[in-house]
Amino acid sequence: MSGHSKWSTIKRKKAKEDAKRGQMFGKLSRSITVAAREGGGNPDLNATLAAAIEKAKEYNMPQESIERAIKKGTGEISGAKYERMIFVSDSATKDFSPQASSSIEAIFN
Repeated sequence: MSGHSKWSTIKRKKAKEDAKRGQMFGKLSRSITVAAREGGGNPDLNATLAAAIEKAKEYNMPQESIERAIKKGTGEISGAKYERMIFVSDSATKDFSPQASSSIEAIFN
């Protein structure tokens, strides 16, 4: 037995699960906000937003939180400005290093 207090065991387990849930809700909220900013707040016209909302519902995210994230994305509520960014990583193997770097620069410019 790990002690006699059942509540302390439950409290630790619940705190851990709530932290994971909060992180997931944060990620889902950001994805909804970005999707609403890029394609508008109507999920019927914005497939990315509809998919983000569906994923949020799978994780039992409250409807109020979903609506708040959409309003942040459309600008009805002020909030953090999220933008979608894509980073590309590439590696190359060549005999002559300056030639490799210049050829990679030419591709990305």
